[in-house]
Amino acid sequence: MDPISAARNLAAKAWRRGSALPKRPVRAARRGRRLREQFGTLREEWRIERELARLAQGRHPIIAGPWLSEVGFEVLYWIPFLRWLEDRYRIDPERVIAVSRGGVGDWYRGVAGRYVDIFDHVDPDTFTARNTERRATGESGGQKQTKSGAFDDEVLAAARRTLNIGEAAVCHPSFMYRLFNPFWFGNRALDLVMSHTRHVPLTLERPAGLGLPERYVAAKFYTGAALPDTPAHRHALRELVGIVSRRLPVVLLDTGMATDEHEDYLFRDVPNVCSIKRHLTPSTNLGVQSAVVAGAEGFIGTCGSLAWLAPMLGVDSIAVYADERFLVSHIFFATHVYRQTNAARFDTLDLSAAVQLDFVARQEMSAPVPRPVA
Repeated sequence: MDPISAARNLAAKAWRRGSALPKRPVRAARRGRRLREQFGTLREEWRIERELARLAQGRHPIIAGPWLSEVGFEVLYWIPFLRWLEDRYRIDPERVIAVSRGGVGDWYRGVAGRYVDIFDHVDPDTFTARNTERRATGESGGQKQTKSGAFDDEVLAAARRTLNIGEAAVCHPSFMYRLFNPFWFGNRALDLVMSHTRHVPLTLERPAGLGLPERYVAAKFYTGAALPDTPAHRHALRELVGIVSRRLPVVLLDTGMATDEHEDYLFRDVPNVCSIKRHLTPSTNLGVQSAVVAGAEGFIGTCGSLAWLAPMLGVDSIAVYADERFLVSHIFFATHVYRQTNAARFDTLDLSAAVQLDFVARQEMSAPVPRPVA
């Protein structure tokens, strides 16, 4: 290499090294910031576990709840979290009092020795109003329970009066929300939630006296962020329910009870479709719906709520959504859990894609529950 070229190469190398110098402090600062954030997250986890350890001490009752949030989070995260808590700190389930709503005592079988239903003390209209107020003032409109508020305290007081108990520790859902938020926000790996939950299959008896067909598919479609209410979605869901009902009767799990912002999609005028609405009361509605799902050949509905429960009941489930933005971490977690526990099959269907491909209008089914295109 001639001297001039060598000099140019040396000059270029020196310039590159020199220009990289200002970036090194920036990269170091970013690494330091990430490390501080990670340490802060771990410190919060340690703090929560210390609080849970203190809560578990002694022999006094432990009130688990009150659960005022989403059905899906209760079955997919909250109850498995309580099961882990009892296993981790050797808590006798007989000490635990579950407080929830809708007659879901069977969901807590083996987890809580006693169950108190909120709707035995608060009518649905009051529940809806107070819960809406709680969400607006304490959760920025969201459904989560990251803190305990006045309505929580009122429900807990009612539970204490019902069971005539004095001293009792409270395992509030905020423990779980604080612990799992980093995973839901994409800042922690799946192991965070897997290592703090215990999932087991659930067995429920098929309900009697409802006049159900001998074989049927259970369906629960409701509006929400995952499945917004639009004319196109209504048409596509009607087509989907019609396809299923041509193979087996469809039992709708609509309730007519507006306890949150979700509303049921209704398809009662579709042939071979019936509803259990007239058999439901506020204090039994979720329990009855769960039992109907347990007796079904398959389940189809909005991705959320009972779609998370069906596989744990041994029922093949297809969860429908049109917007997965808030579902990615939950689908990932649920799929992993179902695989580990040998639960029934769980599939998802993107309704928006199905509409664009005209899939719903043309697809004929050879099985009771529709499966998405591979």
